[in-house]
Amino acid sequence: MDNITFIQMPLWQLAAVVILPLGVLGAGVVLLRRLARARSIGKDEPDWSVPQLEGSAGNSPLHRWDVRCKIVTILVYSFMITAIQQMTTAFVAIGLSCLVLVVARVSLVKVLMRLLAIVGFITMFLLVMPFTVPLKAGDTVIVFGGLEWLHFSMRGFYLAGTIAAKAVAITLLMEPLLATAPLPTTLQGLSRLGVPEMAGQMVLLSYRYLNVFRHEARRMSTGMQVRGFRKRTGLATVQAVANFLGMLFVRSFERTERVFDAMRARGYKGRFPQQAELHLRTVDLVGAGLWLIVGVVLLVYDRLAF
Repeated sequence: MDNITFIQMPLWQLAAVVILPLGVLGAGVVLLRRLARARSIGKDEPDWSVPQLEGSAGNSPLHRWDVRCKIVTILVYSFMITAIQQMTTAFVAIGLSCLVLVVARVSLVKVLMRLLAIVGFITMFLLVMPFTVPLKAGDTVIVFGGLEWLHFSMRGFYLAGTIAAKAVAITLLMEPLLATAPLPTTLQGLSRLGVPEMAGQMVLLSYRYLNVFRHEARRMSTGMQVRGFRKRTGLATVQAVANFLGMLFVRSFERTERVFDAMRARGYKGRFPQQAELHLRTVDLVGAGLWLIVGVVLLVYDRLAF
């Protein structure tokens, strides 16, 4: 194809371009995971059967912001970030997200855990797109060992890096969105915005009891190991795991019935009590407007500056 710049490199340098960065990324992920666990686990193992439903205490502007304005503003701003086309602008968005984290004073450990959750997504783009993106006129392509089918497109790497940077910028905003207000209050704000109230109740109960079921599964697994169970590649292991899943399902179903009976005994009639009185203030609207103006400026800069 005309107007494509080919750069020939020895095949062994493929390791330096692909394998070595992946190794560094994997080591960084392991280090961050260990750091997050070391900071999140104290002397005693926390009781995961009682998850924290309250947002982190604080007096930052995001803690005082009306939850409805906060949800709409951050979600609209996140869609603006997805419309960014240049990597430089995406890194500017990451800087703005980090500034929001500083203002919100949220937990660094939880932010790291959210970033670790998208590492596989980001790695997939960084690894696949440079080798699979269709070639266009003006591209710069690195060919390893003279193998034309094994080409590394710099445009594909640029696109993958832009997508990864936008994903990081949006992920960093999720902790200020979810951790600066109690979860029931956030769900109440969603219901005020038109989300069915039953959907919010399902999310709240799922968040509460998925942790309970995980705690139950861990307790059952520990009991099996104490009795000598070891995972092997055999029919006995398959049967033991099937029995384990069946018992977990039965216990979960029984617990669900007990919880529902307890809720009805306490007067549940399809609605939860309101967690907070939501009052929309002028300062909330001003804050939302300023944040959206920043997003518009970011898009204009992305379109006109490059």
